[in-house]
Amino acid sequence: MTNAYIVGAFTTRFGRASEKTVRDLTREAYLGVLADAGMETGAKIEFAWFGNCMMDYWGQAIIRGQVCFLPLVREGLFPERVPMINVEGGCATGSMAFHGAFKDILSGQSDLSLALGVEKLFDPRPGADIFQWFGGGHSPFDREELLEEYHRVARNIGVAFTPEPNRTLPMDTYAVQAAYHMKRYGTTREQIAACAAKNHFHGSLNPKAQYRFTMSPEEVLADRLVVDPFTRAMCSPLGDGAAAILVCSERYRNTLPEPIRARAIRIRANVFTGGKYRNEDEPSLSRVAADKAYRVAGVTPAQIDVAEVHDATSFCEVYQMEMLRFCEIGEGGPFVASGATSLGGQLPVNTSGGLVSKGHPIAATGLSMLTELTTQLRHEAGDRQVEGAEFALQENGGGVIGLEEAACAITILQKV
Repeated sequence: MTNAYIVGAFTTRFGRASEKTVRDLTREAYLGVLADAGMETGAKIEFAWFGNCMMDYWGQAIIRGQVCFLPLVREGLFPERVPMINVEGGCATGSMAFHGAFKDILSGQSDLSLALGVEKLFDPRPGADIFQWFGGGHSPFDREELLEEYHRVARNIGVAFTPEPNRTLPMDTYAVQAAYHMKRYGTTREQIAACAAKNHFHGSLNPKAQYRFTMSPEEVLADRLVVDPFTRAMCSPLGDGAAAILVCSERYRNTLPEPIRARAIRIRANVFTGGKYRNEDEPSLSRVAADKAYRVAGVTPAQIDVAEVHDATSFCEVYQMEMLRFCEIGEGGPFVASGATSLGGQLPVNTSGGLVSKGHPIAATGLSMLTELTTQLRHEAGDRQVEGAEFALQENGGGVIGLEEAACAITILQKV
């Protein structure tokens, strides 16, 4: 089986880009990834995977990628007749696009494949309400079953589960999961706040981040309450952005000029798992995916030098430290609060700033995480560089099924 490599990686700056259309963001990410790979056009691209979740809100419900790339085809920047598959998987959409490109290379049918994810979530028009579109992240056919599951868990630990229309349902589901963890293991708001403050510091070093300011744990705790125990600073914001990755075969990599070839990053593992209704103490789908990824890559958790994990809330990072075996179950709070996941710590996590600071344009998120890790393994991250980074891990989940996500990706990368 051939090896697969990331040969190009790019992300736009995340934030509220009301002056840019989805096509504008697509163009910026596409031209950016070509430039990163030392290419003027995409003439050698043989397949493409386009990720998006919310474009129907803006009026384009189907053939989204083809519509966004039409001007690029007409200008000769993207090759004619190249197939493009549209992908949607909630917050894991970008990683699903990457998974498709990765399999293109492993199959031997393509030597160069593109994965691109784009999202516009900010609508400045008076009275605009995109929150209703987030309901697509869980099943309307089983909504009452999902709500009752969270009511049950909330009752058992003595808290309320009260979704409201002024926030997305996932914030409420994460809040119950956090409350359960706090009750079961003694995790504290202060530990979650320390995690958020750490990522706001990392984000202040990232020129592509939506939020580029620091916050102390005390400032995080004092911020506006979204849903107990989360303040605004512990939650990912709404924003716009796009990211893209070019995946190539070893055969293609060997044809490249040395400066480009030397920056290629090997994909050691790319694993997906699916969600189910699990009990409260059963490890999540990310634990299953991580264990398989470690086996496929032939590495252990102790060998990972830097990680990007899906912190839609700062509690999520605390929890994923346990699921990814970076610490024991129940020890995520103390592990993060100790500084272990900060720059200069035992295992720097979310050096990009994570979703709470870098931002979370849904379909672009997974690819932006991979771009950050690629930058780290190339040793091109500047002030946020993890010294001597060789192995990197990405965890990206999407959707809601019971007490976990509908899908989860784990990717392990290596500097070569």
